[in-house]
Amino acid sequence: MSSLVDKYAQIRPYNDDEVPAALGRLLADNDFIDVIAKYNLPAWLSHWSALSRPLVRVRLRIKWGGFRTVEQVQQEVAYYLEMLINNTTSKVTYSGLDKLEKDGAYVFISNHRDIVLDPALMNWGLHQHNMHTVRIAIGDNLLQVPYITELMRLNKSFIVKRSAKAPKEMLKALTQLSGYIFDSLQSGHSIWIAQKEGRAKDGVDQTDPALLKMLQLHGRKLKLPFDEYVRTLKIVPVSISYQYEPCAIAKAKELVHKREFGAYVKAQGEDIESILEGIRSDKGHVHVAFGEPIADHCDTPEQLADSIDRQILSHYYLHPSNYIAAGEDSEASPQELQDFLKRLEKVPEELKAQVLAMYAEPLKRKLVP
Repeated sequence: MSSLVDKYAQIRPYNDDEVPAALGRLLADNDFIDVIAKYNLPAWLSHWSALSRPLVRVRLRIKWGGFRTVEQVQQEVAYYLEMLINNTTSKVTYSGLDKLEKDGAYVFISNHRDIVLDPALMNWGLHQHNMHTVRIAIGDNLLQVPYITELMRLNKSFIVKRSAKAPKEMLKALTQLSGYIFDSLQSGHSIWIAQKEGRAKDGVDQTDPALLKMLQLHGRKLKLPFDEYVRTLKIVPVSISYQYEPCAIAKAKELVHKREFGAYVKAQGEDIESILEGIRSDKGHVHVAFGEPIADHCDTPEQLADSIDRQILSHYYLHPSNYIAAGEDSEASPQELQDFLKRLEKVPEELKAQVLAMYAEPLKRKLVP
């Protein structure tokens, strides 16, 4: 491997020559095999690991045996993503891709509503328009399970070391991350990263300037002014909106708990369950709006955050669910109103106000001058 690759070895996605070994580790991981069995075999059989594990391994060896490249893994992911879209959405639409260069390398910064689906559905749009898929930033807090790490790094994800706490350790990790993003762009690979750490559980999509300070760390190393370095990154805001918010009840539960008790501590495996719930749940119509590369003159991270937020908000596609939650029932058809109210019936009474506020927030923010 080149020295360039080696210095990012701990955080970068897998290269082609690492694919067979990573797939081998997945096949040897009983926890991973049991998850596949749970969702692909009859319930009675999936509980009998002595029978289900060999069966799943044989099937996967047949399916994966010829995989030697990341591109082959991505084609397999695309197959399952298409099934997910067909089974859990009414449609997925896109806008703004015509304004981007097909072979351009960009830093896509999006709002964040679902752990896996946000970058996955954005990637699907790029794939459908014959554009290169992106390298995806994922926090190491989501990589506590070995097979999740393998799956993510096989699928072009790179690791954000959020677990670093000591100031020197944190600065080192962020500097490495900033350099990796710059070098990825220089080699023609686009990047996806969420506008802030964690999902927007309250419906407020707002970019954290700390993210942009991280991006600038490599610019400082190159001794470039903030505004000049930002232009080299080709930052494109992306606005993702779901007709039915993924994990809405769980998000509302966390917010209400924080409001009442001051803090919320996630249970073991809660992030993994959120990933699975987001994948399984009905999302209705999903729209992904690509903005234009930031051209505003921005001398500070705060100014750049404002520019990103303006595009994300202006391009945010409002669904009937957003209008209904804000009391604008006239903007929805009788069937759309009935469907949303039926969905609301499943929300515990003590969480309904929070769920409605979550859906109404994008409309309220658009109405603010």
